[in-house]
Amino acid sequence: MRHVVRPPCCDPDAPGPLVATGRPLRWGVVATGSIARSVARELATLEDAELHAVSSRDQARACAFADELGFDLAYGDARGAAGYQRLAADPDVEVVYVATPHGQHHEVTRTLLEAGKHVLVEKSFTIHAREAEDLVAIARARGRFLMEAVATRFLPAYQRALDVLAAGELGEVRYVQADLGFPATADPRRRLWAPEDGGGALLDLTVYPFTWAVGALGWPREVHAFGALAEGDVDELNALTLVYDDGGLAQMMSSFVSHAARSATISGTAGTLRTEGVLTNPTGFSVARAGGVREERFPVGGPRYAYELREVTRCVQQGLTESPTMPLGDTVATLRLFDDARQGLGVRYPHDERWDAGESVPR
Repeated sequence: MRHVVRPPCCDPDAPGPLVATGRPLRWGVVATGSIARSVARELATLEDAELHAVSSRDQARACAFADELGFDLAYGDARGAAGYQRLAADPDVEVVYVATPHGQHHEVTRTLLEAGKHVLVEKSFTIHAREAEDLVAIARARGRFLMEAVATRFLPAYQRALDVLAAGELGEVRYVQADLGFPATADPRRRLWAPEDGGGALLDLTVYPFTWAVGALGWPREVHAFGALAEGDVDELNALTLVYDDGGLAQMMSSFVSHAARSATISGTAGTLRTEGVLTNPTGFSVARAGGVREERFPVGGPRYAYELREVTRCVQQGLTESPTMPLGDTVATLRLFDDARQGLGVRYPHDERWDAGESVPR
């Protein structure tokens, strides 16, 4: 199965990602870190988005974020309620973007869904598949929109690469190689290294190489994982091999201890596609065939997150509860595969123990 569904925001004949597609939606944002700031800045450029509320554990931080980006309200922890709980209780909030560390995604998103909000959750959607399945069940029972924020899936360069594959320009795809890595200062207090936050390269980075592998080859039969663990037993380096029934293979590397090419190469019986720029936000790609090499380039410095934000907006406006480009089934399947990979790596999180003990659902 290949992902060849083109979101309307990436259709060359459709309006740009910033143009309004329906009635304005009132947004909330949970957390005030760097990714929340980057996404909120692009959210502010959508014609039909209203920045209504932001939450943080710290009231002063929430207020500073709201003042900087133009949110109407700021919620911090107060009167025995967490900031996100106060935001969830705001009847004017319709859609919420969750940008907390991975380890908080399940609890925060569950609260928001039960309060009737539509939710966009930053990757990694949850720590493991059982948490994801729980959220999907709640969203479907309540008729709420829910999506994992894997921005690469919605970018024009990625969608165009899928068009090339669907047109058969590479012939039968047999092999994908993709990697993403950079040296990150080891600090157990930072989310990248903290088990409670779902630290490690697998949950933080691997979804991006994996997106290219699944887009080209579909879902694998099995995964083999190798890697190295840091202090705290989160993976600092991992190498995954995906095995397919038709003999296809994909190899991926993610690292917090080394640089990487940060590119993807898709190899078929008739040619090769190689990304340019960082594979999370490629500037283009080249297609090499017997007749020569063709290059395709895309604008640099334009919107990155606006495409996925436009998809959320469009889906909510049209009454959809999931995106055809980033369906919930894909999110759950990815986490199941990552659960298998973690077993191979020897990584376990406190969340695993809590679910095994039946203490997973917030009371």
